[in-house]
Amino acid sequence: MTSETQETLDHSLHSFASDCNAHEKLRVMNRDWNRTIHIHATDLNCHFTLTTQQSSVTVSAGAPDHADLVVMGDAELLTQIFYGELSPNEPYNEGTLRLKGSEEDILRLDFVTAMLWGE
Repeated sequence: MTSETQETLDHSLHSFASDCNAHEKLRVMNRDWNRTIHIHATDLNCHFTLTTQQSSVTVSAGAPDHADLVVMGDAELLTQIFYGELSPNEPYNEGTLRLKGSEEDILRLDFVTAMLWGE
């Protein structure tokens, strides 16, 4: 399960970055939101880094040295969220999706997902 699940999560994150980069309104909105986001799949203990820099979103494998925002959950949940198949609101409220960071960054990430896929 681990290798295939990790590859699927990786693909979902790259798809999310591509969707963000192709969305003109998001690019304008995020032009000054320069953040490092640590994605941690807790069941696989694998880590990814999402970086937002000057309206561009990139993904890399591994944990960052410093993160402005940490997103934690099992790989399947994270994959569903970053593919836009599941809103992050319900898992967050249930405690299966954990976020650590400023309220502003958490709300911004939630707004990004809402703009991409609706609620």
